[in-house]
Amino acid sequence: MKEQVHQVSVACPPQLAMAVNHPVDYPTMEDPDADPPSYSPSSDDFPVSRSSNLATAVKLLAASALFYSAGTSFAETYHRSATSNGRHASSSSSVAGIDSVDLVMSAPNGHVYANAPVIGGGRMARRLSDSTISMKNPPSYMKELMEDLKERRKLMEETPPDEVKYWFEYTGPLQKYFYRYSRSRKKADSFEGRDDSGVVSSRFVEQSGGGSDYSAFFSTKSTDVPKDEATAYSRLLDNCLAMGSERRPNLGKGSVWEELYGKDDRDRCRVLFALNTVGAGRSTTVLWETKPPLPHSAEPRPWISEQETAATHIERNLQEIDAMCATGLIAARVMVLVCEPIPGVWTDWMDSMLPHCGGKSDPMTAKDGDGDPKVEERPSPVQVVVTANPKTADVCHDLKSGFMEQRMQDLVLSPPYLVDKTVDMSKFDPTVKKTHSDLVSSDDHDLYVAMKWSTLVTVRSVNSFLQASADLATAATSETPIGKDDESDGVTVNLSIASSSPYLIPSFVRVSYVSEENHKVAKWRMHGDFFHPAAWEICKDSFDMAWIPGSLAGPGGVTPACHDGKKDCGQWWVYFAEEQMPTSPEVYANEVTPTLVQGGSNYIWMLTERQRQELVKMKTCVHVAGEDKSKKDKCGDFPQAVIPLGDLESFLMNFTPNTALGKKHSQSRSPGYSRAEEREKDREEVKKRKQLKDQDDIEKALFDYTIYPAALFHKDATIKAARARDFFLTGAKRDPDAVGPQKVKSGYYDVTITKPRQATLAWCQAISRKGLCTLYADYFRSFVDERCLEACGMRKDFSAIGRVSDEL
Repeated sequence: MKEQVHQVSVACPPQLAMAVNHPVDYPTMEDPDADPPSYSPSSDDFPVSRSSNLATAVKLLAASALFYSAGTSFAETYHRSATSNGRHASSSSSVAGIDSVDLVMSAPNGHVYANAPVIGGGRMARRLSDSTISMKNPPSYMKELMEDLKERRKLMEETPPDEVKYWFEYTGPLQKYFYRYSRSRKKADSFEGRDDSGVVSSRFVEQSGGGSDYSAFFSTKSTDVPKDEATAYSRLLDNCLAMGSERRPNLGKGSVWEELYGKDDRDRCRVLFALNTVGAGRSTTVLWETKPPLPHSAEPRPWISEQETAATHIERNLQEIDAMCATGLIAARVMVLVCEPIPGVWTDWMDSMLPHCGGKSDPMTAKDGDGDPKVEERPSPVQVVVTANPKTADVCHDLKSGFMEQRMQDLVLSPPYLVDKTVDMSKFDPTVKKTHSDLVSSDDHDLYVAMKWSTLVTVRSVNSFLQASADLATAATSETPIGKDDESDGVTVNLSIASSSPYLIPSFVRVSYVSEENHKVAKWRMHGDFFHPAAWEICKDSFDMAWIPGSLAGPGGVTPACHDGKKDCGQWWVYFAEEQMPTSPEVYANEVTPTLVQGGSNYIWMLTERQRQELVKMKTCVHVAGEDKSKKDKCGDFPQAVIPLGDLESFLMNFTPNTALGKKHSQSRSPGYSRAEEREKDREEVKKRKQLKDQDDIEKALFDYTIYPAALFHKDATIKAARARDFFLTGAKRDPDAVGPQKVKSGYYDVTITKPRQATLAWCQAISRKGLCTLYADYFRSFVDERCLEACGMRKDFSAIGRVSDEL
């Protein structure tokens, strides 16, 4: 843990050297005032050029061999067996006079997967017994869901058939949708509806904590957790420790940990949040030139349009981060990246927003003599990092430059070539960070979250990312049997420790509502009585589907949930076959600074410490190879983006200003670019028909704007997976004249909507949308209740035709 400094200035991107409160010359810097070298990554930094990525769409259905490989070192770093309990010394340097032994302790043992956390004083069991979990005796956290299912069935049974409504399968609360404020009437206009998408948005989820289900689950006191359910409540921490750093913090008396978290001596998941604040402002004024909100104001706060100021969005993100610390499972540090120094009042305000993370009361509202020491005089969860010098500040503010995106990657990865251009691969250690020791990012962390200020992050997204990462790591060592037919079906991908095995990292997609400043547009974006956030950086052609056997982690970290040679045990994954395509100016920033994960996002991405080390190995290998193509080929390709189908909505991140939809993509830079020719043919067909009124407007809406609702994304992904299996199972016997599926289908989506779907199917789908397949993984992965396997993405062949019933 680094002691807080007020602001840190990063002078040059290669060295990432800095000045604390005043310029300091460090020996790694040749000239602190010199113009930094180009921050644009060269072609050497990536094994596949951006142009080739845009020109070629990698399709899973062609062959699973087209997946990208990461090399045997991936599996070696991810999968270790428990053997010894030996400790090793920390390599962290001392900061501000604090000895290094106070900052970092050695790992509890040499193999992090054997490190099970302790809750309530007792070591948790690795696997629940079969007698503990059953449909008749569900865990306590499932009781409300079981009551919900009873209510759904009762509603369907007691309602006359002619009065049954399609919205019966949705049971979300009726919400008010504020879209415009009238100064003359001093009230906000609104209309009512439901947001059934399952996406956590700051508008419809007023309380922080990732939604009501997640908030209630993680706020449960350890003393109230039944002994048999302890593994469910510690799953986030187990996964984090398994995928995180082996070095653990010093929890003893007098340590920085004690100053931040009091006498709580339990280990936590250490998460670093790197917050990109470029573009944050109030109207046309840079945010830091305005005053921060008063968090402790006695009078009610005025209604503020969400487009008016970025302060409300940064405030909500800080509230969500504080809610993570309040769970007792996460220790968060926030590194705020800015282009120029900002007033100290903003640093104090951000610190005061994180009381559960070690922040102190707001000095602006504290009485004289009652305030805590200033931020620069004590450890703080917030560190402000100035990433540009006076000569590059203008470039930093340019949203098209990709400047801050590159800085964010450099700070998180901390590869050795930032400091030393010549790296000896034989002595290279990816666990050692080369950025300056005063930077919080140079400390040891288990998880890294890099995000734009306009992207909402919650404990739900952190929990889901850790679970998905543990699932993929488990699959690589899985012994789940795979038949010869599965190897040739075009969608089954077997992960292993072989060099040809794909290297996959869970990634995110941003979703937004259309701007509510225009009430007509706001109502147009409503789908019936429901609000649907939509993506604009992807479309139906941007992804394929893959079934990964054994990709289910059980309790205790990276442990298999598929036991006893269970056949067809695994889950479906959305695999991004195209790069995400934002609108201007961000699309140009992506071309300058490509995403770390192919098909991923530059505006919200996460890496565990194990994944960070693997990426550092790859990028360093490519750097050392230089122009030698044969050496580059041995480095392995960069990872591919995936999302678990059963937890899709947890990876759809709300773009909080909600102004992204309705914007036209740049020419040749739009989602679906891999099918550009087919799209152009479709457009010509529409022109030839000329059957619709307002033809030109409809044509533009269809082809020039991408609005991809979250619900449609989930449906398309499910149908793609179901159709792939149906085509394979029918094979040569398939009826060429038949329309639709012939052997297997989606029980939820392959229906004619003349009335609501059956209660159980709708119940399971709601569970999936809310992210409960992951939150309640101990129950759903026990396989004692198979009703929701399809909705949770864990049934390979979906539902046999003619077999779909309410009790599936």
